Amino acid sequence: MRVLVISDIHSNWAALSSLQEEFDYCLCIGDLVDYGTDPVPCIEWVKQHATACVRGNHDHAVAQRVEAKGSTGFRKLACFTRPLHWDLLDRVRMKYLARLPISQQITIEGVTFYLVHGTPRDPLDEYLGENEAGWRSRLQGINANFVCVGHTHLPFHLDLGDKQVINPGSVGQPRDGDPRCSYAIIEDGQVTLKRQEYDIEAAIRQMEAAGLSGESLELGASVLRNGRMTAEASQKE
Repeated sequence: MRVLVISDIHSNWAALSSLQEEFDYCLCIGDLVDYGTDPVPCIEWVKQHATACVRGNHDHAVAQRVEAKGSTGFRKLACFTRPLHWDLLDRVRMKYLARLPISQQITIEGVTFYLVHGTPRDPLDEYLGENEAGWRSRLQGINANFVCVGHTHLPFHLDLGDKQVINPGSVGQPRDGDPRCSYAIIEDGQVTLKRQEYDIEAAIRQMEAAGLSGESLELGASVLRNGRMTAEASQKE
């Protein structure tokens, strides 16, 4: 059994379409949209290929038409890109995002997976990185072989003995300084965190074609090229 685990696609079709992994099942841990500008093929890919998918905070915000607010960093980038989603996504795709569960437990070939974008305590918004004590606390009462999470855009794998926690990192907007798209493979109980190069400049050209320009394009391009929000880009007004 070969399971592909992906998260935080963020409307980056150039990144998602670069994945060439063979898999029997696919688990998607949310944030299909926002930050990028090509949401339609990303949503359609997940609808076609994901065995299970949960809702991320950006899926929720786009589906509920929550206006992005902020003058710096990633919030500023969302201010530029979120309105584009409301023009690009039809009612059916908006409803798909809105109806994604905030957590899901699924058993595949006798192996149980628990999926949540943030944490069980706060499924959409809590950030928790590679913190063993923190995860032990939040996973009390969760009975699963693998707990798959996202949200931080930082890949990690924790073996807690009775269960394993996997954050595959971000397909569409890595934030660990490595701009290659990040994902995980679970095969016969073994976890591998993997990276895949993709055509970053094609993603940037698509953002420009979608209507980003000037400061918004510069900010989005900087994040993709650097695999993080640089201090200079974050503080730029």
